[in-house]
Amino acid sequence: MKYLMIFAFILATQYSSAKTQHIDRVFSEVSKTTFKFETYNNESLQFDYYVAKKSREEAPLLVYAHGGGFSGGARDDKNFVSFATKLAQRGYAVASVSYRLMMKDTGFGCDVETSKKIAAIDSATQDISLAIKYILKNQDKFHINQNKIILAGSSAGAETVLNLVYVSDKHPLPSNLTFAGVISMAGAITTLDKINHKTAIPTMLFHGTSDETVPYNVGAHRHCSSTDTGYLLLCGSAAIATKLKALDAPYYLYSIKGGSHSWASLPITNCLNEILDFLYYDVVHIESLRQTEKLIDPKERKN
Repeated sequence: MKYLMIFAFILATQYSSAKTQHIDRVFSEVSKTTFKFETYNNESLQFDYYVAKKSREEAPLLVYAHGGGFSGGARDDKNFVSFATKLAQRGYAVASVSYRLMMKDTGFGCDVETSKKIAAIDSATQDISLAIKYILKNQDKFHINQNKIILAGSSAGAETVLNLVYVSDKHPLPSNLTFAGVISMAGAITTLDKINHKTAIPTMLFHGTSDETVPYNVGAHRHCSSTDTGYLLLCGSAAIATKLKALDAPYYLYSIKGGSHSWASLPITNCLNEILDFLYYDVVHIESLRQTEKLIDPKERKN
């Protein structure tokens, strides 16, 4: 009887300590390596690559584009480094990419020509594509699951990855490459016209309902007037979710009641569990089609 009790205890201990890859932390040590993937006018573009040191299987890859209004920002912000490390510990590979800051000395205000804004988005889209192309070309070095490439971005970076997925067709990636999912943190696109049954992919959208920079639904970037030189009409997270819902496509809309543009960065520090839930159930281990909508009141949630 005593031995049966000991055996049952061992089984219970093993069961309780069982961990699920891509949800739980299954690796402890993570390596971070920097790669140069392109050069423009003597300026090197690089990405930081995070992966668990003891991982032996092809990992899903999350490619991240930082925010900063196409005039600033950095791929190695301390909060993102922590976030990328946590993903790598759960079995993901992460590439945080630098792109050309075309508006560095110009800004992205209402006095900047709309054509220049579009060009900046397209330029960043091109650079993110080149980083992905570099990784695909060097599969023997990166060992990623090429069927599970996820894009993610914050603010300008979110506009970039959404543009790559749903708008732009001018990039150097293979025509047969389909992204497994996209995560947008306070992002938007210039048109919904190209979202259809063929192009729709699992899409996670974080957005404050009172974002003063990037519209939550449909509106002008930075509330510019239609008579301003830099007037740019954008379709934000709510509009994208509405289109995906009509197509019966999977999406996860996380709206923050009264939330500002600060939610372009807050999901990285505040919403790890929600992001892991989306990645696991909607992207990596698809069990069923999900259309998830959450309206969060910050007053009811301690951040």
